[in-house]
Amino acid sequence: METAIGRVHLSIVQGDITKQGDVDAVINAANAQLAPGGGVAGAIHRAAGPELARACRPLAPIAPGEAVLTPAFRLPNRFVIHCLGPVYGVDHPEAELLASCYRHALRLAEAHGLGSMACVAISTGVFGYPMEEAARVALGTVLEEAPRLRTVRLVRFCLADDGALALFERIASILLPAPSGSSQHS
Repeated sequence: METAIGRVHLSIVQGDITKQGDVDAVINAANAQLAPGGGVAGAIHRAAGPELARACRPLAPIAPGEAVLTPAFRLPNRFVIHCLGPVYGVDHPEAELLASCYRHALRLAEAHGLGSMACVAISTGVFGYPMEEAARVALGTVLEEAPRLRTVRLVRFCLADDGALALFERIASILLPAPSGSSQHS
């Protein structure tokens, strides 16, 4: 799915976050210590190489809702933006903390003059955030922030499977305005 939110192009795809070579930055669903781990963080650290862990050490720990930026090293991108999402049912208020992740990621991208970024569904893995709620927060935050973005022109949600893709596309069709002169069909 692809659509425009003002000057920002929103794309929702299924794919591997470590293979998004056409974007300036990828979002890492990090742990507090910004260390290699399982899931997305493990995949990003493996693809980027050991230099990423060394670059992350002095920036840790981060709190839920925070984000930091490092070089991408061996990834095909310029930067990695590491976000610590909330653990569902533990870190409160979950929705505000999750929105803060995406907001901080977008603002870091803007501060560094980046034009594009690929995001994952932060907190939906081992942190237990329900995918539908996470999609509403993630897409709603991008929709809210889009009018303030000056350099970021592409935000891509790169999702791991068909189920997540279909869910994000459904939520996007509900939250996002229909393109001018057309109607949306479900």
